[in-house]
Parts: sequence; C-alpha cells; structure tokens
Amino acid sequence: MFDEYTRECLALEVEWSMDHRYALEVLLRVFDQYGAPEFIRSDNGGEFIAEGLRAGLAKLGVDVKFIEPGAPWQNGYSESFHSQVRAELLDMEVFIGLAHAKQLGRAYRRMYNHERPHGSLGMLTPAEWAAQQGRPEPNRQPVVSRARPKASTGKALRARPVTQRAPRRFTRA
Repeated sequence: MFDEYTRECLALEVEWSMDHRYALEVLLRVFDQYGAPEFIRSDNGGEFIAEGLRAGLAKLGVDVKFIEPGAPWQNGYSESFHSQVRAELLDMEVFIGLAHAKQLGRAYRRMYNHERPHGSLGMLTPAEWAAQQGRPEPNRQPVVSRARPKASTGKALRARPVTQRAPRRFTRA
C-alpha cells in the first residue's frame, strides 16, 4: 500500500494468496495507524473489485476509485512504486519460503521509508518528508500475520503492494 502524498509504503504484504477479506484486514490496520483516506485508488484486481471489500470500506466512508482496465498511467505513482519493488527486491532475492519473503518485505519497507531518499521529496526519505509536513508518527498496531501452512510449490513468492491516497488529515493544500 502506497501513499501518493508522502510516498510512504504503508504496507507491503507477502502471502500465498490474498482475497478481499485479507485486503480489508490490511486496509483497516493501515487506517488505524495513519487515518482513513477519502478514497483509495486501485487497479481492477479481484481482491479490490469484490463487493465485500467495497461494502466494508463504504461503512467507513472510504470510496474506491478504479483505474480504467489497461490504463496503468492513471495510477502512475503506484506503477512506479511497483517497478521499484520489483527491481530492488523481487528481482534481487531468492526467497526460501514464505517467512523469509515476509522478513525481506518488512526490511525493504523500512529501508524504503527511512533510508532511501526520493528526488520528488527533495532527497528526503518519505518518513522525513512526512514529519516535515507535520504528520505524527503512526500508531503502533500488531502486524497482521496470515501465514498458511503449505508445502513449498517451488513457485516464486510475490509481494503485492497496493495503493492508497493521502489520508484526509494530510491532504495537499
């Protein structure tokens, strides 16, 4: 999950599979930490077009805005972030299992937010830039863990970051 305003990676989840219930669980955890946005921007992945997810978000007053199918440029920040995750994490590592992939995903998220400067943020890290904008540190919540015991299939594990718009309290002036 990526915040377009602060350029922070708010969540980077690694699982064998993710459905709308899991996506909602992660979204709720992030909303508890950072505040609920007015809307999230998403591609048309199955976990986001599911009625259960949209209904859960609607109860919170959060709208879902979908990009047009085949129009990734409508979600440019997210597409750029996905490319960076692929080049800097997925293409650089061999995952020995789900727990290892989760560990590397957490380490990448910390590095991305706290050590990696961004040209679009004046060479500050997303965490430094967000602090300069007056955003308080996020609330600390337990990490969602959905590890499912499963025999290794030999398939590569993939991180599936999703995108979130800037939280209401941090909107641009």
